[in-house]
Amino acid sequence: MQEEREPVAPTTQVAVLLNQLSCHFGQVKAVDAVDLEVLPGEFFSMLGPSGSGKTTCLRLIGGFEQPTSGRIVLFGEDASRLPPYARDVNTVFQDYALFPHMNVRDNVAYALMVRGLPKPERHKRAEEMLELVKLSGFGNRRPGQLSGGQRQRVALARSLINKPRLLLLDEPLGALDLKLREEMQIELKALQRQLGITFIYVTHDQGEALSMSDRVAVFNLGKIEQLDSPKQLYEYPKTEFVARFVGSANVLDGRLIGLRAGKYALRPERIYIQAGSQNGTNSLSGTLLDIHYLGSQTRYEVQVGGERLTAVTSSEEQSLQIGNAVTLRWESSFLRPLQEVS
Repeated sequence: MQEEREPVAPTTQVAVLLNQLSCHFGQVKAVDAVDLEVLPGEFFSMLGPSGSGKTTCLRLIGGFEQPTSGRIVLFGEDASRLPPYARDVNTVFQDYALFPHMNVRDNVAYALMVRGLPKPERHKRAEEMLELVKLSGFGNRRPGQLSGGQRQRVALARSLINKPRLLLLDEPLGALDLKLREEMQIELKALQRQLGITFIYVTHDQGEALSMSDRVAVFNLGKIEQLDSPKQLYEYPKTEFVARFVGSANVLDGRLIGLRAGKYALRPERIYIQAGSQNGTNSLSGTLLDIHYLGSQTRYEVQVGGERLTAVTSSEEQSLQIGNAVTLRWESSFLRPLQEVS
């Protein structure tokens, strides 16, 4: 839930400042009065499902969409109405957007060619960028001769060759398989630390956001529902949406567990499950519906009254059988009270 804030004055101590930023498409409020500050050198992620407003917000920062109202301030300069080429910003897209008829070196050097730099200088700079993204020796290849991960590295090198102060990344790893995506997450974070450039990263994958980011803004229905460090988001979700979207969570009615009325989040891995029905404090009894073996974890689905709850353990409990009565237990310190969203 986004808090009301006073308008913030532009400052060079802030890389990106969004002040009551809105973008409406007819009756659809894609971005709705968003206030946000991104610090210089920060790896900042915008996380949310499709239609939550995160990508529109990124496009507003890049100049690809125009705001309905509000301001966009980049490094102290009001950029609300500046075209994309007038902003010290580059963007990396999911589909790479490489020129298939050009080799890798010329793709990377394209922006320098547009600026009129001599070929020897732009090729030298392109080779430096290719070395930075671990593609030395690939300059003469065409994009079609590269793997998906290699093409994404080329797109990244091309976006960095102009040394932008701000790099926008729009779900750049979405087309990669899981293993390669995880490898690229590590490389992207290491590269961002090495260069010190401000990264704003858009994703619907909470694992990506948590693993790479200094801070994460969780978007829902055009607004920021919570903005925090990855650890705070996961350990202390403020709303039911954040609790369920960032990881998974059991949402319990306070009256069901002997607390004041309201909703509480409890992470599945914070629950201990045992055979038999044993009522007590910080526990609920139910029927085991399903068991999912996931390698490093085992997931248990339990019916408790009208609720379906989940427990996750690091090893499979051999004594538990589907259809049996079980008891779920937890420590009260792991319960997180949730706010209602107006």
